[in-house]
Amino acid sequence: MIKRLHFVFLLLLATSCQFFETEKVSSEKIYKEEMETIDWKDVDRYPTFSNCKNSLEKPEQKECFISTISSHLYQSISHEEMVATREVYDTVKVNFEVSSSGELSILEIKMDTVLQKEYPNLEKWILQSIDSLQPVAPAYKRGIPVKTQFTLPVIIQTN
Repeated sequence: MIKRLHFVFLLLLATSCQFFETEKVSSEKIYKEEMETIDWKDVDRYPTFSNCKNSLEKPEQKECFISTISSHLYQSISHEEMVATREVYDTVKVNFEVSSSGELSILEIKMDTVLQKEYPNLEKWILQSIDSLQPVAPAYKRGIPVKTQFTLPVIIQTN
């Protein structure tokens, strides 16, 4: 009976140790899991101009940023002499980027060929308008400044 009790005790002792072991997780595994949970298409804070610093919520930040660029662009273009030979109602798509240092740069301007013929200087005016904007604070993701890209539709319409 004592031999059986010793045997059972040794068996319990040998198997119970593994219940106290903790699984070792490598830092690489933790890193991979963390990288999979991050939504890389979203930012924690959108780029901001000085007039948008008081916007606390993300939707307000984005709206303020886009409306500041739009109003500046429309104001700049309205000072140009835009004379059309026919009625125009078209949309120009301006793809731009805000670098991690806060610099704005245009990646591409998409416009219809008819619009290009009506306003041959329109692309130049858009470029000048964006270049004349003051530097912005970049977007942030997890406290790190990141590069972001946007597409801004610009509606061109004759009166």
